[in-house]
Amino acid sequence: MPEINQPVLDFLLSRRSRPGKTLGLPVPKRGELEVMLTAAARSPDHGKLEPWRFIVLERGALKRLGTLAKTRASALGLPEDKAAKGVSQFSDAHLAVIVVSAPMASDKVPEVEQVLSAGAVCLGFLNAALASGWGANWLTGWAVHDREFLSQGLELADHETVAGYFPIGTASRVPPERPRPDMAAKTEWICA
Repeated sequence: MPEINQPVLDFLLSRRSRPGKTLGLPVPKRGELEVMLTAAARSPDHGKLEPWRFIVLERGALKRLGTLAKTRASALGLPEDKAAKGVSQFSDAHLAVIVVSAPMASDKVPEVEQVLSAGAVCLGFLNAALASGWGANWLTGWAVHDREFLSQGLELADHETVAGYFPIGTASRVPPERPRPDMAAKTEWICA
């Protein structure tokens, strides 16, 4: 009979992201954040390629990226509400982590598996942040899909993309529970 780690299971069954707009000061110290990054890096990685990396954005970088997002929104002709949302996710944050998906050429590991590994790192980081008592949320948005924003603001290589953007800090409130999937409708059991 396997040994159940009930506290971890209880956490996973009740975890809840905190909206980025509800996160403020204080934010994790560098040592605390390094523990979360280390936990996230223990994600599945076929071939041990580590096809991902982290970028930690402190306040000054976030303000700069907010300004760049405003410039890019104007250049792209985005509607005002969409532009404002993309700008505020950077300019209003105090600390954020980006998980960069960086697939590598491999004869053994298809690119899709490498991208999925970056996604696993994203969930690992989010869960580590929440388990550490911080508020965090997995976001993307138009800015992190804009190649010009990625190259100018984050200096990403052409083959790199943002798998997730995670503002992290102290949650000012706990959001209400949201509807969860109907597991019977989402699960198929095959016996033969």
